Amino acid sequence: MRGRLRSSALAGVLAALMALPAFAVQPDEVLDDPALEARARQISEGLRCLVCRNESIDESNASLARDLRLLVRERLVEGDTNEEAVAYIVERYGEYVLLNPQADGWNWLLWAAGPLMLLTAAGLGAGYLRGRSKAAPQTEAALSPEEEKRLKDLLDDV
Repeated sequence: MRGRLRSSALAGVLAALMALPAFAVQPDEVLDDPALEARARQISEGLRCLVCRNESIDESNASLARDLRLLVRERLVEGDTNEEAVAYIVERYGEYVLLNPQADGWNWLLWAAGPLMLLTAAGLGAGYLRGRSKAAPQTEAALSPEEEKRLKDLLDDV
């Protein structure tokens, strides 16, 4: 029983460690100045790895992510502010490199598309239901005398 408990606890600890974010920053990338390194890490967390798509360059092991991390650190060492470094990378790779795109320019349309479609669908649904409730109920027409006679003849034959 004790061995089982110990192995279960070990498995739980390993699972918890695997759930932590894995930072891919290599020791040779780390800047000597802790303040600059903290700024570089903050910027790297907001930039998308163009290979991995939904990982930041701080978490990705891809060679392009490493190049972007080095580029961020290079810009910071040259004296760029965080905004200037991000603007340089966006200018070079496009706005897709941002994990959280800005809601300005044409991007506002992308941000607003979801709620606008939801409101449009709700309005169309409400209009359809309102039209259905106002419509006269459909009634089935009675059989004509010829149809009744034909039906009676068919039933008599059975």
